[in-house]
Amino acid sequence: MPGRPSRRSVLATMTALPLAGALGACGGGDGASPSGSTGSTSRRTERATRITFWSALRGSQQVVDEFNRTQDRIQVDFQQIPSGNQGGYAKLSNAARAGNAPDVATIEYPQVPGFAIDGVARDITGLISDGLRSRLLPQALGLTTFEKRVYSVPLDVEPMVMHYRRDIFRQYGLDVPRTWDEFEAAARTVRARNPGRRLTTFATDGAAQFAAFAWQAGAQWFGTSGGAWNVSLADRPSRRVAAYWQRLIDQDLVFVNAVDSQQNDARIDSSQVLVRLSGAWDAGAQMAAYPGQKGKWAIAPLPQWDDREHVIGTHGGSTFAVTRSSRHPEAALEFIEWQVAHPDALRARLSSGASSQYPAVPGLVAVDRKAFDRSYYSGQDIYALFDQQARTVRDGWVWGPRMTATSKVMQDGFARVGGGQGTLLDAVRAAQQGTMPDLRALGLATTEHSS
Repeated sequence: MPGRPSRRSVLATMTALPLAGALGACGGGDGASPSGSTGSTSRRTERATRITFWSALRGSQQVVDEFNRTQDRIQVDFQQIPSGNQGGYAKLSNAARAGNAPDVATIEYPQVPGFAIDGVARDITGLISDGLRSRLLPQALGLTTFEKRVYSVPLDVEPMVMHYRRDIFRQYGLDVPRTWDEFEAAARTVRARNPGRRLTTFATDGAAQFAAFAWQAGAQWFGTSGGAWNVSLADRPSRRVAAYWQRLIDQDLVFVNAVDSQQNDARIDSSQVLVRLSGAWDAGAQMAAYPGQKGKWAIAPLPQWDDREHVIGTHGGSTFAVTRSSRHPEAALEFIEWQVAHPDALRARLSSGASSQYPAVPGLVAVDRKAFDRSYYSGQDIYALFDQQARTVRDGWVWGPRMTATSKVMQDGFARVGGGQGTLLDAVRAAQQGTMPDLRALGLATTEHSS
């Protein structure tokens, strides 16, 4: 078991906060099933170690049923909860404060540091087997590791890719852009050919997309060193990204609106938008949302800022944490390992109609590929592309301790840009200014670089 980190380290700061000391009660370790759970009361499972699991992910019930069916040493009681920003994270935080958190909880990558700092996610460094470590994509595990301490196990990691209208690209004689300069040139061509169309949309609700662009460009918004959180949202790579998209906005080369909106859906459905920049998971969502465009879309690597190297960021992905409330952390981690690494777990999840994903255990790609209907993308082997791209995720990215709040401030600024006020760089700088008080209120040592 690794030794305890020093008091000055970021992780010691995480675990020393008041909430962590309040978590002493059992989170489902007494054998009782929570309301709405599906735990069996048969004699076969009376003596099993019972753990609780909360998730908003589609297919989780099927995964739990398959796990419970195949063995009787551990039995899982499952509760479906709302997605994180729709109330799921608040529910988890409140349960942790009351000592009633589940043994296992689903947490998206950007929220992992915050739940670690709040004392909800347990340090599981000494519990993860070498076998699981060796099977996980290193970049995925790196996103849940802080100063060599691990706080959750990745389920999927979603490389950002370019979904594009193959048919209209051919009609306009457009090559698939390999660089962002070529992407800008394509945007000019599209607008010139049809003033009602745009190559893509700048997402005013897309702090996560903007983060992926900045990450790809070499930005480091947050870092941990010397026992402090270092914050620099407006670093040079981020300023480059902001200036690029600002130019496309100012010259009316892209639409500017929320992508999670009826307006955006209508524009895609009417072929006004030719490119969607999002994670691998969006391939399945595209199929479900726009079935009438079957055979018209393809997927390509994300354009590069520098054609001499190929690196990307991610957009989306979930992880599983063992909470500090759990009295059965070993059993909880055993269930997590089965969820993320066993082919039967993935098959069970996909049986629910869950969307495509790129598994954090690349050895499971064959299971996803077999289940995916390739006809929508004209037979393209999109999983071969995802597999290639996931291995080029740029190392070293760290999400901040309060990304929900950081993203909200940034998106408020993006919305103002959409209304003709301010700039993208203003929004990024405002997000940093809005982040610092939250970090200091947590009692964290901080350093700040403003540009």
